[in-house]
Amino acid sequence: MLPNYKTSVKKVDNEEKMSGMAIFTGDIRMDNAHFAIPVRSTVSYGKLLKINVPSLPKGYYFISAKDIVKENVCNIIASDWPVFPDKEVHYKGETIGLIVGPDKKICIDLASMTHADYKELEPVFEMKNSYVHKEFKKGNPEVFKKASKVYSESFETGYQEQVYLEPQGMLIWMDGNKITIKASMQCPFYIKKAVTRTLGCSEDKVRVIQPAVGGAFGGKEHYPSLMAAQLATAIVKIKKPIKMIFDRKEDITFTTKRHPSKTDISAYLDDKNNILGVKIHVGIDGGAYIGCSMVVLARALIAATNAYTFENVDISGDAYCTNKVPSAAFRGFGSPQSIFAIEMFINHLADFLHVNHYELRNKYLVKTGDITSTNGVFRDPIILDKLINRAMEMSDYQRKKKEYSKPNSYRGIGMSYFLHGCGFTGSGESTIINAQLRIKKDKNDIVTFYTSQVDFGQGNRTTLKRIVVDTLGIPEDHVIYGAPDTDETLSTGPTAASRTIIIVGGLAAKAARHLKEIWKDGEEQEIIEPYVGPSYIKWDDDTMQGDAYPGYAWGVNVIEISVDPITYEVTIEGCWSTYDVGHAIDERILIGQADGGLAQAIGWAYLEKEEMENGVFKQRTLSDYVIPTMMDLSKMETEFIDNPFPYGAFGAKGAGELTFAGGAPAFCAALEQAINRKVNKIPATPEFIMELIEHGN
Repeated sequence: MLPNYKTSVKKVDNEEKMSGMAIFTGDIRMDNAHFAIPVRSTVSYGKLLKINVPSLPKGYYFISAKDIVKENVCNIIASDWPVFPDKEVHYKGETIGLIVGPDKKICIDLASMTHADYKELEPVFEMKNSYVHKEFKKGNPEVFKKASKVYSESFETGYQEQVYLEPQGMLIWMDGNKITIKASMQCPFYIKKAVTRTLGCSEDKVRVIQPAVGGAFGGKEHYPSLMAAQLATAIVKIKKPIKMIFDRKEDITFTTKRHPSKTDISAYLDDKNNILGVKIHVGIDGGAYIGCSMVVLARALIAATNAYTFENVDISGDAYCTNKVPSAAFRGFGSPQSIFAIEMFINHLADFLHVNHYELRNKYLVKTGDITSTNGVFRDPIILDKLINRAMEMSDYQRKKKEYSKPNSYRGIGMSYFLHGCGFTGSGESTIINAQLRIKKDKNDIVTFYTSQVDFGQGNRTTLKRIVVDTLGIPEDHVIYGAPDTDETLSTGPTAASRTIIIVGGLAAKAARHLKEIWKDGEEQEIIEPYVGPSYIKWDDDTMQGDAYPGYAWGVNVIEISVDPITYEVTIEGCWSTYDVGHAIDERILIGQADGGLAQAIGWAYLEKEEMENGVFKQRTLSDYVIPTMMDLSKMETEFIDNPFPYGAFGAKGAGELTFAGGAPAFCAALEQAINRKVNKIPATPEFIMELIEHGN
């Protein structure tokens, strides 16, 4: 029986966070702790000739590539990012070494006196050198040659800073001969793997423990692995606890961001204006190192046709190498860039054909049984029509769309459709992650379950615990959610890719169900539950063919705005959303995800401008990098329409990334109506809007 999602429970960490008692990395104090301060490169690209280190007081150290124990590589997905550069630097601000010592102020002073000699090389800041290329086709793109007309456009999106509440931070110490780490992170086992590879040590010599974590949004998926490899190198040398906490300016300036993108789309039309097919190219700026850009690119390409079915597609993309801070994971993982482009393109194509936006979009709307762009199948019930109709009803969309079409109303209402594939792409869950969940019962019949899923504010501790409690049918205080600790926890994979509930929640439900089947009062019992994916998932990563995801979550956003014709400032007048996330486990937690995701997407659409100049971000503080506050938003109305997914815990699917995907195109569709101009680029700041209004397009 499915639990009643309308009944929310108190969050497990509610009291500790509301009271300020939660212990974050920066709160932890250790005797004899040392501090690490990065020494950063001052050129965007150059040969590293010599590092000039001042005379160091006793007890202070300089750690660099010369101290690497085994491999000078940060184990991410690609292995091209060095722990410390030893021959060349590839972006301004790259960490060439660490000053480590007992007094933080002295460390800062010593770091400022440390500098390197370089032979500068010509940096590349434009997206022209591809280091990853992917492509795939569906149907027969040869029919493009028979097109009566072709409509083409390009779309651009910018950087986005995660602005998590807690900046990057890490504490490392020796517990006997074992290296132990606490960090603000998303993926404990990523950190463990990075350290064991850099040091060349066995896995039992490294332990990673999760403290309270204040936000992540993808920004703490891979970057902490680099920090851990650097600090592990240092601790081998000095054998004392080390803490490294970034301040906000440092975090904004030097850590990974959302990939900027440029997407080119062409629609090939027959003589009756039917779409024969589409050709799409997505380019993303990966920065100085590949890191995870190949998988961000893959998801961007898979999402390029979004919630539409076209019989013939030709999709390709490139991740480009530039001498900039590397780009990496961010909520949505490439799909928001593609979805912004295709949603705006469909509207513009409708204008080109002089047809109604809504009618053209619905003509190509995906249906159950359709073939995906990668030649998989949409197998599960798709209820987009219900989501659309309900969102239109909630927002009074049709009336407002007509009313705001009057000249000089400076008001607009826009709607977007979107999907998000849940879990890792293709067979990644079963062939790469191989998640296992452990659940134990003691003699007092207290159940403890262990996952490596990090709760950084999204409510994992509460939702996963609720799944176990509801499955076992025992009191809530008889179930303990063990905080991620690599000495206690088997790897259930990273906290990423909207996989926690659909994958790990499913594992938790299965493990609890199996425990319930063999339950013996007063006895110790243990279940280890391995992940087994749906048998229908067949995927070729090289050709990008097959079923990309075990399931899809769906959504519709409607946003209403007004524009001040004098200041060009935008006011958000209303936001309405409907989602299919399968069966919701806890509505209040989902509302938090939905409101937060949409707010973050609206910020990306019109406020959050992050410009790069000579390899350095111009906006480096929260005074000049503007994010939306409550004053910039409106009341949000959200509904979840039940559509249980057979492979998720209690029918649940992923939600966290889905709620970001449609905000930017819905906002820009509203903006286009308000100012009667096309928008092909975000963020659409007041300055950008002024240019559009005064110079047209």
